Amino acid sequence: MKKRAHWTYTGIISLSLIFMSGCGIFQGEQAMEEIDSPPKEANYSDDLEGVSEDGNVQLGDAEQTDTEETNQESDAEVETVERQLYLLDSNGMVVPQTVELPKSESKAVATQVLEYLVKGGPVTELLPDGFQAVLPSGTEVLGLNLEEDGTLTVDLSNEFAEYRAEDEQKIIQAMTYTLTQFENVKKINLWINGYEQKEMPVNGTPITDGYSRADGINIYNNDSVDLMDSEAVTLYYPAQQNDQFYYVPVTQHIEMDNDTMYQSIVQALIDGPSFSLNLLNVFNGGAALTEKPNYKDGVLALTFNENILSDLEAQSIDDKVMETLVLTLTNQPGIEAVSVNVENYEEVFNEDGVPYSEPVTRDSFVPTGSL
Repeated sequence: MKKRAHWTYTGIISLSLIFMSGCGIFQGEQAMEEIDSPPKEANYSDDLEGVSEDGNVQLGDAEQTDTEETNQESDAEVETVERQLYLLDSNGMVVPQTVELPKSESKAVATQVLEYLVKGGPVTELLPDGFQAVLPSGTEVLGLNLEEDGTLTVDLSNEFAEYRAEDEQKIIQAMTYTLTQFENVKKINLWINGYEQKEMPVNGTPITDGYSRADGINIYNNDSVDLMDSEAVTLYYPAQQNDQFYYVPVTQHIEMDNDTMYQSIVQALIDGPSFSLNLLNVFNGGAALTEKPNYKDGVLALTFNENILSDLEAQSIDDKVMETLVLTLTNQPGIEAVSVNVENYEEVFNEDGVPYSEPVTRDSFVPTGSL
C-alpha cells in the first residue's frame, strides 16, 4: 500500500539518562510504588524500561550501561526507529508527524520523544516549513514513572510552566498523544520539579485524574449539535503544507445512537470539516454507504456506492480516502482494521493498483504497533 511521505532524521545523537537521587528502576512484574508527597520521597524511574523494538512500553529490568552503548555505537551505525511526534502546524493545530529517531538502546524512548517536543531542542533541524515544537524552550525531563494501570507520571523542570495561556490545551494534548503512542501508556499525570500538579500551571486546565486521548484533541464545538444526543468523536481530516499531506485529528460532537454510530462517523467524514482551517474533504460528491457497517472480530466492513472510487476503470480508491477512514475508525474501541467494498465490484485497488484483498490496519499508515 502506498504510504504518505514523511520526513526522516538520520543524524547520530547521543542520548543520556538523567538520574535523580532516590529514583527506582522497574523490576520484572513488580508493581511500582505509589508516588506520594512530599516529593523528596517520590519513587520513580527516569525512563521507561523494557520497551520492545515495535515501540511498546513494557515493565522489565533490561538496561545497558553508557559504556556498552558507546562501544556499540563505535562498532556499528546507529539504528533508527519510527515514532510519532505531535507538533503544531501553520494553523496552530496539533498534528502527528512520523519521524525516524535514533533507536534508544537504553530504552529511554519516552524521555526521547518528549525531548523532541521541546522548542529549540533536537527536533529543530527536522521541522518542515510551517511546523513547530510545542514545549517551552529549556524544558527538561526530570523523571518518568509507569504504573501497571497504564498511568505515566511525567516530571518536568520549572521551564515547562513558561508558556502562553492560549497554548495550554495544545501542550497537554501534544504530550498526551505523543506518549500514548506506546500501547502500555493510557494516560499521563504531570509533576513539575518534583511536585504533583492537579491543574496545568498557567491557565488552570484540570488534570487531577490524569489526561488521556479520551479528553480529545483540537476540540471543535459546533453550536448546532445537540450535546445530549451526540458523542465526542475524533475524526482525521487531510491537510496540505506545500507538497506534504498530513492528517489532523479533530474531536467534535456527532449526533448518533448506538445503532447508527459507525454510519454517523463515516457520514461525518464524507461531509467533510464543517469549519475553515484549511482541512480537506477528499471524498467524491455522492459517495455513500449502501449497507449498514458490519463489525466482526475487530474488523469493520464498509460497503459504498461507486462514487467512492477515484477511477472507475481502475477500480481504485484515493489513498487519502482510505487513510482518512482507517485512522478515524480504528480510533474507535475494538476496531483493529477496516474492510472497504464497493457495490457491484468484486475487487477494489489502491492508487498503485494493489488490491485491497485484506482489511486495512492502522499500522499501514503509522509506526507499527505504536498505537
